[in-house]
Amino acid sequence: MKVCVLSSGSKGNVSYLEINNKKFLLDAGRNLKYITDKLKEIEVNIKDIDYILITHNHTDHISALKNLVKKTNATIIISQKLLYEIDDLNGYPNILVCEDELLIENIKIISFKSSHDAIDSRNFVIECDGKKIGYVTDTGYINRNNFKFLKDLDIYLFESNHDIELLQHGPYPDWLKRRVLSDNGHLSNKSAAFYLTKLIGNHTKNIILIHLSETNNLEDIAMETINNTFLEYSVDFHNIICAKQNEKTEVFEV
Repeated sequence: MKVCVLSSGSKGNVSYLEINNKKFLLDAGRNLKYITDKLKEIEVNIKDIDYILITHNHTDHISALKNLVKKTNATIIISQKLLYEIDDLNGYPNILVCEDELLIENIKIISFKSSHDAIDSRNFVIECDGKKIGYVTDTGYINRNNFKFLKDLDIYLFESNHDIELLQHGPYPDWLKRRVLSDNGHLSNKSAAFYLTKLIGNHTKNIILIHLSETNNLEDIAMETINNTFLEYSVDFHNIICAKQNEKTEVFEV
């Protein structure tokens, strides 16, 4: 299994995942040129993308979808309710509906609801040959019932959207601050760090913090928060990076 975050933040979110020679995109933010160029940097041809998993229908997660399906003919993996909300997929023939669990050859995809102000917003765990990658983003909190899916994964792509103090004293209008902080908003650095203390285990190799706000967060603050929280809970784990808006990460492999 290989994973590389191509772009992460308020301008767009898209990651690359490769399992058993099957090539996936996780979400489809940014634009076709950006995604094409970043894939080239890791020697992947965009025309070879087999599947695209969609978490929800906000623009920063689907802005390239219309052009991607024209370019790739990839199969879209999506919930039924969410499918009805995306006009760009009207009449598109290559759809796999995933409500709870989907098996593609030897690849298992677990879909579960996140808590976000979008229709049927989803997060995913992808598993193959005992290796597991989690994609947790755009959620105000994590339902404890979903912990069973997220325990002891090999790699976490995990939202760490904002620093609470920066958000509260920042330029956002009050209504938007309330939205971000709500149970239907985004995970703060503190929340992300706390959840990860409960989830990571002996199999965990890497944590990639994603969807950092350009306005209400800084990489140094996100890293300091997670490191201090891990220290507080006696969690000895240091393979943590922050994904960037305009740069891909390295390719992680398990």
